[in-house]
Amino acid sequence: MRKLAAFLCAALLLAGCGNSPEDGDAAPSQRVRTAAVQAVTAPAVRLTGTVRARYETPQAFQVSGQIATRRVDAGQRVEQGEVLFTLDDSDLRQSLASAKAELASASASAAVARSDLARDRKLFKRDYLSQQAFDRAKLEAAQRDSQQTSARAQVEQAKTALGHATLRAESDGLLIDVSGEPGQVVEAGKPVAQLAEAGPREVEVAFPSSVRPPPTGELLLDNGMLDNGTLALERRQVSGSVDPASRTWQARYRIAEELPERLGLGEVVKARFATTPEGLAASGESTVLYRVPVAAVDERGEGAQVWHIVDGRAQAVEVSVARIERDRSLITGDKLQAGMRVIALGTHLLTDGMAVKALAQGREEPSS
Repeated sequence: MRKLAAFLCAALLLAGCGNSPEDGDAAPSQRVRTAAVQAVTAPAVRLTGTVRARYETPQAFQVSGQIATRRVDAGQRVEQGEVLFTLDDSDLRQSLASAKAELASASASAAVARSDLARDRKLFKRDYLSQQAFDRAKLEAAQRDSQQTSARAQVEQAKTALGHATLRAESDGLLIDVSGEPGQVVEAGKPVAQLAEAGPREVEVAFPSSVRPPPTGELLLDNGMLDNGTLALERRQVSGSVDPASRTWQARYRIAEELPERLGLGEVVKARFATTPEGLAASGESTVLYRVPVAAVDERGEGAQVWHIVDGRAQAVEVSVARIERDRSLITGDKLQAGMRVIALGTHLLTDGMAVKALAQGREEPSS
């Protein structure tokens, strides 16, 4: 028994003298769970829009008065300079006649003042007139000339006002609305018609507040039976803020090609757009999205990152978080690829270059 006990003690001493990790051997690899990076296709939305003209200009008189005649109706095509409405111009003609009379009177007074000044100048040179009287004559002549100039300007204004009694189309186009009626008294600047100028057509679309209007889209040429193709749309402008009543973004899209004749102004059309999460397109970031478990995103105050394994070592990859979806995160990043595996748990404990080893791939949770 004593020999057996001595043998066991010797064995234990030899085991205690064996090497440990502190003696210089490499530290064991940390086992981690990984998950595959999944590419996300931007969802397409279909919305209705309205065909509009690039320029829709209100037509209004520049003077007040009573409408005498109406020459056009809604839906009528007009050419630049074509007469749309006329006002009762009797008052304007009287104003012109009065201005002309004032001009004639001012011209006569100016002629008399100039004649008096010429006579007084001769008398002054012969010392038959004082300096004070001569200066008064010069001032009188200058005043009469100013009155004549003012009266001439009033005549021109009266002529212009009389010309404004006739409302003409500002350009070629289509009248989409005509509201003025004969006998109606209108104020200067109040629209009596709406002119859609000839030229390119656009589509106006209202987007939900959660979807920023994308830069491009497609106009669907659907006649109710078969899809007849599409026309490319290019965003021209977006409203500066969400409409407080409808909670929508109002956007205008240029139509790259000519519309079919059956699609006139005001027609309701269908459009298709590939959307991205709110703010992503506006920030100028890549629109390629990837979905990873929410725990895979590591944020330590220096920006978001995910970790993947390179030659048995943990390596950080910078990313941007686009949106959080329950237990998943939508991210973007130049170094991300679909199918790439990232560490899915415990990322806050990782350091760059840490030795890690992926656990055997088991059944992963289905993506949402």
